Amino acid sequence: MSDLISAAIELRAALAPLSFSSPVHTVYDPTDYAWDRHRDYLSRYGSGKKKVLFLGMNPGPWGMAQTGVPFGEIPAVRDWIGISGPVSKPEIEHPKRPIEGFECTRSEVSGRRLWGLFADQFGTAEAFFKDHFVANYCPLVWMADTGRNITPDKLPKNEIAPVETACLKHLSQIIEILDPDHLVGVGAYAKTKLEQVQKSNSTRERKISSIIHPSPASPIANRDWPHRPVEQLIEAGILKQKTT
Repeated sequence: MSDLISAAIELRAALAPLSFSSPVHTVYDPTDYAWDRHRDYLSRYGSGKKKVLFLGMNPGPWGMAQTGVPFGEIPAVRDWIGISGPVSKPEIEHPKRPIEGFECTRSEVSGRRLWGLFADQFGTAEAFFKDHFVANYCPLVWMADTGRNITPDKLPKNEIAPVETACLKHLSQIIEILDPDHLVGVGAYAKTKLEQVQKSNSTRERKISSIIHPSPASPIANRDWPHRPVEQLIEAGILKQKTT
């Protein structure tokens, strides 16, 4: 069993007993019901040292919630990353957010944008994952009774505290295992978590930067994707300026 898989099992066990009050109606953990596909992702692409770790926040309802893969837009996961297969259902399923696995026809825009950027820059998944890896800070999806997504920064402090403890520990483990030189937050929230881990750990200093989040809720992403994140990655020294 790989170190990343062991760390993911440990995180899942730490989060499983937690409960959340209103407005949280339902909580999904795709590292549980979509474990086989998540394990496929970790075992296929999470071995060896990486130069760059990209960190997202938590799963989207039509992405990782369906596929078990971070930013898991189905065509990207199936056709570019090369992972597919059966996905089980959570013990309690939200009626407005059904888990259909790879049969889901909804698009996860954030995932389509992020993996599309990597596909354009690197060509193949193998070329990208040789030196890069993408993870999420937290595997949980919180939903209101309407099905509305609730981001972790909107939860009460006493309820998010044990989540933070477990997820920061897990993030520290990922960084230790992959030993990247560069940490990239996909959005400002993820960057703050990378900074927290670096500040609290005595491990070697690593460069931290960020790119804009690809969410369709972000006006700058809707206007400037993929141009702005490509510029940010060039500025950070992760991508090279393409010559014409």
